[in-house]
Amino acid sequence: MVVLDATIVNIALPHIQEALEFSTTDLTWVVSSYTLTFGGLLLLGGRAGDILGRRRVFMTGILLFTLASLLGGLAQEPWQLLAARVLQGVGGAIASPTSLALITTTFPEGPERNRAFGVFAAVSAGGGAIGLLAGGMLTEWLDWRWVLFVNVPIGVLIAVLTPLYISESERHSARFDIAGAVTSTAGMASLVYGFIRAADEGWKDRLTIGSFAAAVLLLLAFGVIESRAKEPITPLRMFADRNRSGTYVIMLSLAAAMFGMFFYIVLFVQNVLGYSPIQAGLAFLPVTVVIALGAGLSQRFLPVLGPKPFMLVGSALAMTGLAWQALISSDSSYVGGVLGPMLVFGFGMGLNFVTLTLTAVSGVAPHEAGAASGLLNTTQQVGGSLGLSILTTVFGTATKNEAEKQLPQFMAEGTAEQKAEFARTHQLPAPWGHEVLAHGISTAFIPAAAMAVLALATAWLVIRVRKSDLEALSGSAGPGLG
Repeated sequence: MVVLDATIVNIALPHIQEALEFSTTDLTWVVSSYTLTFGGLLLLGGRAGDILGRRRVFMTGILLFTLASLLGGLAQEPWQLLAARVLQGVGGAIASPTSLALITTTFPEGPERNRAFGVFAAVSAGGGAIGLLAGGMLTEWLDWRWVLFVNVPIGVLIAVLTPLYISESERHSARFDIAGAVTSTAGMASLVYGFIRAADEGWKDRLTIGSFAAAVLLLLAFGVIESRAKEPITPLRMFADRNRSGTYVIMLSLAAAMFGMFFYIVLFVQNVLGYSPIQAGLAFLPVTVVIALGAGLSQRFLPVLGPKPFMLVGSALAMTGLAWQALISSDSSYVGGVLGPMLVFGFGMGLNFVTLTLTAVSGVAPHEAGAASGLLNTTQQVGGSLGLSILTTVFGTATKNEAEKQLPQFMAEGTAEQKAEFARTHQLPAPWGHEVLAHGISTAFIPAAAMAVLALATAWLVIRVRKSDLEALSGSAGPGLG
């Protein structure tokens, strides 16, 4: 449901923008308000499952997510939708890490757990595919609000079925690191806000500078709190193994590129290519197929080859796809400008998903499974929010420059009706507006490709495969990746 919700909302973004009058840069908060809260509180959610019982915590998160979806569908103002998305993030953060922890503790390390994570990845890919199609159909046939309302019956059904199929886990006595959760979430929110504010107001704006300063202070405070806490929300010993640390960096970098890519390609296919929501959903469907293929391939051969080859090849393919998308223009076709690079990128991500997940949680003690899986999810969500904000800063600057370039031609060639519309909305109409949007998107993909380069360099220089790693993945008695 969490994966489905993200893809459903992405398809509906252009309609949400029009209905609630978001600017393109402010529209990123529809994504970031969810992912920031989700990522920032995931570790607390994982810890809650360890301490209070995973089934109880899982159901609480699902019900909260369901309520937030209902409120978001009823939103009449931008702030109401963003508040609901924040609440959705809280619910997802409570429920999501519990599901991965249940897999980690239920299946023994080796082939059985590999298969379980393969199924988990396939379900995630399937949820993404269903979300793309359902989002297109609901938006076009009903209204964008139904992309949120649809979570209500799903959430209720999950809450009813959970007690029948999931046993309650053993509870552990421990403390909640509230201070760590608050400072980390607030620090990342300030950092993301600073980048998005810079896209609109520039780097010299006082609020932009203040946001970055607050981010630095809050994240430093988070580091101090975690180093002194008896039971920190982020156990620093998780980073002691170079393979696990490298895995977190790779996930952070690739997620940063991926979130930005999907956000801007959705805008491109609907606003430049003129696709309907259903057509946009179908346009992204092949990507979920190649992600599932890549995940299945890595799951099958991981015990033989180890994680490093899949990280290297997957990151290289992601980098290639993003660099290809940096060539996009208003004249690009779907096949050459969108589908081709997305297939390359998607297959690379598929090779990485199962690989990174297994590397991050292997060798972790059962009572810390929630923290380990939550930390991996946190790097993905926080990386996505941070990456989208960075791409938005680049996009905002590029579109402003291109709009100034296109404006004289529009004033010379535009009709009276087009000029009147421009005076009302301050948005250039097609074809000038298409040029502005495409130029901003292509420029934003340059830093996205650089993020994939960082992932590739980390896989090459940091990841080391030992014999014990392969033994653990194949089910032999070895210490694993920890």
